[in-house]
Parts: sequence; structure tokens; C-alpha cells
Amino acid sequence: MKKLLLILFCFSLINCAKSQNLPRVIILSTGGTIAGEQPNTDQAGYISGKIPIEELLKNIPSITQKTTVQGEQISAIGSNYMTVDIWLKLARRINEIFANNEADGIVITHGTDTQEETAYFLSLTVNSDKPVVLTGSMRPATALSSDGSKNLYDAIVVAIDPNSKEKGIMVSFNEKIYSAKNVVKINTTSTNAFASPNIGPIGEVYDGKVTFNIQSHKRNSDFMPFDISKIDSLPKVEIVYAYADASNIAIDALINANTPGIIIAGTGGGSFSKAILESAQNATKKNIMVVRSSRVVSGKVHSVYIGDFEDAKNGTIASDDLNPQKARILLMLALTITQDKDKIQEMFLTY
Repeated sequence: MKKLLLILFCFSLINCAKSQNLPRVIILSTGGTIAGEQPNTDQAGYISGKIPIEELLKNIPSITQKTTVQGEQISAIGSNYMTVDIWLKLARRINEIFANNEADGIVITHGTDTQEETAYFLSLTVNSDKPVVLTGSMRPATALSSDGSKNLYDAIVVAIDPNSKEKGIMVSFNEKIYSAKNVVKINTTSTNAFASPNIGPIGEVYDGKVTFNIQSHKRNSDFMPFDISKIDSLPKVEIVYAYADASNIAIDALINANTPGIIIAGTGGGSFSKAILESAQNATKKNIMVVRSSRVVSGKVHSVYIGDFEDAKNGTIASDDLNPQKARILLMLALTITQDKDKIQEMFLTY
């Protein structure tokens, strides 16, 4: 009996030693479809964010062989309800975790509707070269053939991979890895919901193995361009959508409301109707920042030096390769630092 107890004790010590050498991951849960509950599996409707992260982790018990993992509930919402306040809370908690050496990597479970926006915001506000990986699902946790458990497992595997360091904020989804700046949701229902139209995925994860195909810009521990530690809110920036024969009703309403910044989701390379152009010129004369972006899914909006959309003449800013929703995020953060159009334009060419 004593011999058996000694063997069990030694086995326990070995397992304890092994667990102490495993990488540490903290999962910050915000809700979303991945935590969704579907009352009837034959119906499309479900309630987002109902299932706590601890329950989701029970579906991937083998992950404990690779890492020590713990979860924290940041919010329990569908990502269509995501707010700037939650973004700030997330960024501060991530910076705190890494500053206190609480984890080697972080995974964020998140709804897919605004996942690309949260990822980009964190890419500008997280001050660490350690991996931060967002994931989610297109089918709720209780649905037939839910994709959430696989995506969560893969995201954790990406977060603990040594080569994930200095890759910045990433999105892991449907066995592909995307950079925060370039990822965009491209489908409303398919499990293959994300893509990076300009550069493609930077890597993939399959069978528990991570491969990076594209070397993204490395970031060091002092990369963070925007310090949100003392920011309680961000300047209001809104988006105006352009289309054939678009009126100036929406943009004029924003001008009359003294909105600090306006993003125009333009047609093609950042063009828009005469009505919107005239209002945009009026807005810049009132020191409202106006950024020309595009509703087109890929490509760039270049700074124009000639013609109707000459940025220097109109006082506008070109978004480069940022889509309207990400251009909004950068402008909000930029306005916490400067009102100088040239400096803000340089930020759009840099971040």
C-alpha cells in the first residue's frame, strides 16, 4: 500500500511539474455566437453570449495537455452590441495581463459581426509582442455541427505557438490565421466567413499545428501607438455611405451635430456624389476631419493630387487600405492626439 501511495505521489509530482512548464493562456470572453444558445436546432435563431467560457472549455478537454488555460468573462453580448467602452476594457485588461506576466498568450472569444473592428482596435492599443488571438463561430454552441469548439481549440494552439510572437493581433477562424489590419468578414452565414482580400491569410492551423505563410510586420513590446490608459472615451466618428446620386442629408446632419470626424465609404477609389463632395468641403472648412474610404472590399484609397477629389485642396484624408469601419477606429484614436491633418494622414499610411 505504501509503495502504491509513493508511486501515485511521484506521478502527481511529475504531472505538476509538467503543468508548470506548459504555456499559460487566458481566454477573455465577450459573448457572440460561439457562446450562443439555440433553443431549437432546426431553427436559425439563437441567443448570443448565453454560455459562459468555462462551459465552452469543457468541449475541448484535450487542450489541457498543451496549455494551462483559464477564462474571464468580459461581457456576454452579440458583437453587434459591441461598444467603445468594452474595447477600452479589453485593451486595458490585456495590457495588465502582460504587464503582470499572468499569461503567455491571450485568446478572445467574440461575435463575428464586429470581430474585425475589435481586432484592429486592439492592434493599435495593446502594448506587447505576445500573441493575442480572436476567434468565434458562425453556428451557436448548441447547434448541429457547431464550429465553435474547433475554432476555440485552434485559436489557443495559435496563441501558444512560439512563432506567434511579434505577429500582432490575429484572428484565427476556420483553420486560417489573419492579421487584424487586413481581416474582413465576407459572408453572413458560411463557416468560411473571413478573408483578407488584399494579402490573404498569414497562416493556417491544422491538426494542432501552426504554419505561418506570410511574415507580417514585427512588433516589439513598445509598438503601441495609442496609449488608452488614461482615456475614458473616444471622439465621435461616424460613417456616411456613398452610392449613385447620393444626397447630402446624412453628412449634413453630422456636420450640424458638430461631429469631430466623418468617414465616407466612397465608391471605387474613394469617390462620391457632387452633393456629398460639396458637404465634405464644407465640413473640412469647419475643422471636421473627413476621411475618404471605400465600400469596395479590396484595394487602396490613394491620396489624390489632381481632380475633384484632390485631398490637399478639399482638406480630406485618404484611408489607404483601411475599410470604412477600421478607418473610423483609427480616426477616433488619432483625434485623441492631434488635429493636424498631415499627421493624421501619415497615421493612415502607417497603421
